[in-house]
Amino acid sequence: MKTVELEKSVTHITVEIIEYIPNSVVIQTVLKKSTGSISVMSFDSGEGLTEKISPFDCYAQIIDGQAEIVIEGKSSILKTGQSIIIPAHKPNYIKANERFKMISTIIKSGYDL
Repeated sequence: MKTVELEKSVTHITVEIIEYIPNSVVIQTVLKKSTGSISVMSFDSGEGLTEKISPFDCYAQIIDGQAEIVIEGKSSILKTGQSIIIPAHKPNYIKANERFKMISTIIKSGYDL
């Protein structure tokens, strides 16, 4: 996982920030602060993230391809241009039935438990 942020005050083509790598999930940090982070991720077909529970909400935006995001056992298929909020404290996982890229935005501050 790359943890180097992108250069500020420079235009970026979001879908080109990260490439697909066979049999891999790749994560590129766009911005990381103590109050949250933005990352661009690519998933090769058949890859995914294992089930987890996060203490923070995550806004997931699909920017290329199609993703399956499962929240509390309920599957949602998201296509390019679609997004979903993965709620805090709920079991979830991400699966690539075909390859896709997404932006993950997590805001840590101001969260009410």
